[in-house]
This record gives sequence, structure tokens and C-alpha cells, in this order.
Amino acid sequence: MNVLLVDDQELIRVGLQRILSSEDDLDVVGEAGDGAEALEFLEHNEVDVVVMDIRMRGMDGIEATQHIRKSDGPPVLVLTTFDEDEILWGAIDAGAAGFILKEAPADDLIRATRTVAEGGSWLDPIVTPRVLAHHRDHVLPQAREAGRAEQLTDRENEVLLAMAQGLSNTEIAEELIVGIATVKSHVGSIFTKLDVRDRAGAIVYAYQRGLADPQA
Repeated sequence: MNVLLVDDQELIRVGLQRILSSEDDLDVVGEAGDGAEALEFLEHNEVDVVVMDIRMRGMDGIEATQHIRKSDGPPVLVLTTFDEDEILWGAIDAGAAGFILKEAPADDLIRATRTVAEGGSWLDPIVTPRVLAHHRDHVLPQAREAGRAEQLTDRENEVLLAMAQGLSNTEIAEELIVGIATVKSHVGSIFTKLDVRDRAGAIVYAYQRGLADPQA
């Protein structure tokens, strides 16, 4: 597996090269001092994985990773001294396939490089709890919210929008040319699907999801 090392400190690159080249299946084919040098190298060489530092003079690792992924280049393993949220989420958003700290054991670096080169993902154990907590506290609730809205039928969405515009059940029935009993049935179904207790809760939900404009 061809490896490109990107770090603005030569001593770090020498150390990484010695660690990775000790493995028969890992071959360090190039080194770069910043993101721009890495992009230039990738234009002319076959690489299976890029081991990328983040904070470098010149083009930093996050910007370089963005360029590499946008051009459908090789996967990137971010290797950094820092475990701040800004660095972690910046690397993930840029498209990095792995994140490992420089303080990690050599065996972990070898396994992470091999895993990412083979198309897998790697998270340093130190940051894994934070990623899981973020997924639990933010990603899953957002997915559930989206799922609730997707349960509504087209007609129920029309009724919800009318409710958000302040129309009564009678006015909604007149606008949609349906019976009042039908409107009440739709309203009850909306409450159930959105898991709200009353009309106010449904209207607030419509505003929060951008289904209706509170200024209208």
C-alpha cells in the first residue's frame, strides 16, 4: 500500500516513515511539507492512503483533505497532536476517513493506516466517546425529527400548513373542500405522528421545521 506522509516537521516525517516502512505491506512513496505539496504529489503519483497533519504552515490539513476528497483522491488519515473539537469535526467534515493522535502507539498508527488504505475508518479511542455522544445527542434526534415529518401524508401537510396560518377546522374544511369530520381526523393524525399534545405544539413544530413562516 502506497503511503504519502504530510507534515511540516521533517523529524516527524522521519519517525513516521520508519514506523510505517517497517511493515512489508506499507510503502512510504512520498513526503510533503504542507497541503499544497501533497496535492501536487498526488497529481503525478499513485497513493493508497495519505497520512495528514492538520496544523501546518502553508495549506493546512483540513483544506488539503477537502481538495483530495473533492477530486476523488485517496482516503486521508488525519494524524495530529490536538484533540480539540474544532480539529476533530473539521477533519470529519472535510472527509477524512480516520483520525488518530500523534501520541498513539506505533501499532495503532500501523493498524489505522492499513485500515484506511483498505477503505475502512479509524477513530482514536480518546475521541471516540465524543463522537458517539455527538451522534446520540444531535444526529439521532435530528433523524427522528425528520422521520416524524416524513410520516405525514400530502393532505396532512396541507392541514398542518393551514393550522400554522391560523385557520380553524371549519375554515380548513372550506378551503380544502372536505367535511369537518375529515379535517378533525387529519388533525388527530397529525398530533399522533408528530407526537405533540395540541394544536399549538403542531404549529410550533411546523415553524421549527420550516414548513410554515411565522411572519406570514
